[in-house]
Amino acid sequence: MCYRSLPLGTNPKPRAFILDHANAVRRMAIGQLPHGIIIQKIAPRIWFPSMVVVWAGLTMVSAAVKTVTQLCVVRFFLGLTEGSTYAGTIYIIGSWYRPEEISKRTALFTASGQVGTMFAGVMMTAIYKGMKGMAGLQGWQWVFLIDGIITLPIAVFGFLYFPDIPHTTRASYLSEEERKLAVSRLPQPSEDSHNIMPLSLIKRVFFTPMFWILFFWSPVCASTEAFPLQNTFLLWLKYNDKHFTQANINTYPLGVQAVGIVANMLAAWHMDATGQRVPMAILACLLQIVVGAMLLVRDLSFAGTFFAFYLAGSAYMVNPLIFGWANIILQRTGDDTIRSVTLYSMNIGSMVLWTFWGIVFYSAADAPYWKKGSIALIVCCAVMFGYIWAVYYLDKKTMKRYGYHTQGEAENAPVEEKKDPDTATKEVDPDAARN
Repeated sequence: MCYRSLPLGTNPKPRAFILDHANAVRRMAIGQLPHGIIIQKIAPRIWFPSMVVVWAGLTMVSAAVKTVTQLCVVRFFLGLTEGSTYAGTIYIIGSWYRPEEISKRTALFTASGQVGTMFAGVMMTAIYKGMKGMAGLQGWQWVFLIDGIITLPIAVFGFLYFPDIPHTTRASYLSEEERKLAVSRLPQPSEDSHNIMPLSLIKRVFFTPMFWILFFWSPVCASTEAFPLQNTFLLWLKYNDKHFTQANINTYPLGVQAVGIVANMLAAWHMDATGQRVPMAILACLLQIVVGAMLLVRDLSFAGTFFAFYLAGSAYMVNPLIFGWANIILQRTGDDTIRSVTLYSMNIGSMVLWTFWGIVFYSAADAPYWKKGSIALIVCCAVMFGYIWAVYYLDKKTMKRYGYHTQGEAENAPVEEKKDPDTATKEVDPDAARN
């Protein structure tokens, strides 16, 4: 919306989108790893809310931009700050919850983002139209200002109540007994758990197969979310606008997000309840193969197309699968720095994918028929099916090496009960054994 009102001369949109896309690549790549390292030394209860404050300030500054170049500069720094949020939250979830609890919490977090997507467009449209001209400001300026203002209370709440991690929490709402319980439920921290010295960090993270297996696991799975993420259903509706009202075009795509939320939660519930992640991974592949096969039919009926696009929303079930499973595997190491850096790197992997994947396979110019995209989706599902077993192997290997010895078990275990790791860990984590 803001591009329409910026004084950029005639036909600014192509230039605006090209500049912002290039800018997005930089900010996404740069804004991740520093946060993963910084939170090992600066408490998350300080760092994350601080980033929210900076983000709110930069968002409000966006209301004052006059050119696309200025907007891109602001959005670059916005990207640096917002890079702390997603992987950082996944990291905090893995700091507090056990393997049988992680998937549901991950799904709740990702689903909240989908709910936000559903309502943000409605809210911004109302602000843009309803407040245009008030106090001499354009509607798009009010969108930026209000977005920044309503974010600040969240930052204040974070400074006051964000719990950090169990070993360092100062949350006033947790008793001493509750803090000890939180610590006792989780694996013991390793000796280098928060060591961020460059040589040690590089050796522990980038020279291990675990990092690279999980790093590529993220974009492989994320590629199956292509049709909903690229808003192809909206583009299809616009192409067929003779058959739909503008209200239809605006509201029908919300059903894709709704399907995604349901699939997200059901898959996460199943994974936590059974400890089995492979079946959900296979199901995600099969469902998207159906989507790709249906949308390969050029003259598919409207009913069939609607079904295919809504079914595509089930791809969002891979979110708790990608990061939930990785969190569980990394949690066993007891090394928070490895876990943090790997999770942020996985996020980089999926972000970099979307800097070119949508342009190549799901271009708006191809609407209403994305043949290349449908073929790419089917191929990616086949690749994901094969890759599942690499992650499954890693899961088993880390379970055998580390087990799931909680700090409470270590403190209470008699010395004579210590056994060989190959036999002692078999009964510790039934969740991993059922994967």
